[in-house]
Amino acid sequence: MALFGRTPVLPTPEQALRGRSEPEFTVPERHAVLGNPLVGPYPDGLAVADFALGCFWGAERVFWRTPGVWTTLVGYQGGFTENPSYDEVGTGLTGHAEAVRVIYDPSLVPYETLLKLFWENHDPTQGFRQANDVGTQYRSALYTHSPAQAAAAEASRTAYQQVLTGSGHGTITTAILPAEGRVFYPAEPEHQQYLEKNPGGYCGIGGTGVSCPVGVAEPDGRTP
Repeated sequence: MALFGRTPVLPTPEQALRGRSEPEFTVPERHAVLGNPLVGPYPDGLAVADFALGCFWGAERVFWRTPGVWTTLVGYQGGFTENPSYDEVGTGLTGHAEAVRVIYDPSLVPYETLLKLFWENHDPTQGFRQANDVGTQYRSALYTHSPAQAAAAEASRTAYQQVLTGSGHGTITTAILPAEGRVFYPAEPEHQQYLEKNPGGYCGIGGTGVSCPVGVAEPDGRTP
């Protein structure tokens, strides 16, 4: 799970696995719980948000249970290898994070609500790990699809850092980066809605227990 020894290190583009021009599998047509298509194009009026918060099995379930979310799918994002496999991502040699793509209706669930779920369902201070899951693929990241998402993400990080610090936690390591240029590669069929298909399956999601003030943050991160 690490590039060098036991300490996870992100590879450079030159060190990354080469990958392939086309995926080696076909993504299921519809969501196993919500029944909507997994891969776009999506209906007008919906928005896209990408979240990396550790093992994507449990993370995806957090979002598909949220009213206003139209569909979700898991995949690999933020790396260098084209169309990577789960096993390749696990080597640490692709540079990807395990991510969840959320397609949602912003008139029913604002992006700020999704950010609150993101922050509260993992520990964003752990760097290249989540609890016992160690590796660069488990890092915390937000890949934004608009300037408004980027501003909201930055404000929420600032606001959550304040309450984490006050509760004795460390510094947030979450990267906030534009999704443009960071391709989201859907994961294999067996990973899509994994915990619906395997109710007793592993779920590594767990937060700090500190409530996030997202939704009441000012643009500069202050809370009223």
